[in-house]
Amino acid sequence: EYIHTDGKLLSSMKTHILKEPMNSVKIIIPSLLYLLQNSLMYVALSNLSAPLFQVTYQGKLLTTALASVLMLERQYSPQQWVCLTALGVGVAVVVLGEKSQQDKAKQNGKKKHFVSSGHDMPRQHLMMGLLAVTVSCLSSALASVYLEKVLKKPGGMKSSSPVSLWMWNIQMAFFSAFIALLKEMHLPSNDTKKRFLHGFTPWVWLQVLLQAGGGMLVAAIMKYADNVLKGLATGVSVVVSTTLSHFFFGTVLTSRFSLGAAMILASVYFFSH
Repeated sequence: EYIHTDGKLLSSMKTHILKEPMNSVKIIIPSLLYLLQNSLMYVALSNLSAPLFQVTYQGKLLTTALASVLMLERQYSPQQWVCLTALGVGVAVVVLGEKSQQDKAKQNGKKKHFVSSGHDMPRQHLMMGLLAVTVSCLSSALASVYLEKVLKKPGGMKSSSPVSLWMWNIQMAFFSAFIALLKEMHLPSNDTKKRFLHGFTPWVWLQVLLQAGGGMLVAAIMKYADNVLKGLATGVSVVVSTTLSHFFFGTVLTSRFSLGAAMILASVYFFSH
């Protein structure tokens, strides 16, 4: 934003945040929806097995497409709906195949540990987990499509000057930091004794930078493409990352991975054609 405004970052923040607070307040909506999504994901993981969660959470591809139809008046052909469904199934197959390999390795190396810790597993509630993952998918779809609508149709935001993509990210980051600060204030007493940024090693900082860069790319995708294409790209990234892990970390590629990768790539191709 500093470069985009030719060094007038503070002036831009004053214009778009202080002088026009209602426009900034509207960004609270996706911030709260993303907060709800992340919170419910923990609830779903606590009440569903990992395979069931991975399969059901792929429903966000369909909910995102449905939200795009309702909020952005997009139209998808029956073939594209089938491709989106197949893409979600393919991602689930790839992820579950990789996880099954990890579970086998853990069982071979720490079999006694798994047997002894089985009695400490918390009780799971299937309906609560399914409800949590459903609402999480809906909130993710609504938040992403709402942001896309704001970025592509800013006419509904009464502003004296155009709001850049960088300023949207600053506003989103402000509300995210505010929510994180509230969470920090309500931490248990044992956690408050730890210094700020406790455990942030250079590798963690690298992960933070990668996540920040990914967030900027997601915002750019929303502005110049759409959320459904983002879902397609995410599916392809699962295949690419798993393939790279085979060469760098020796991850075993099973027939389940081949089936899932074929479904993902075929879905992306037929969706685009």
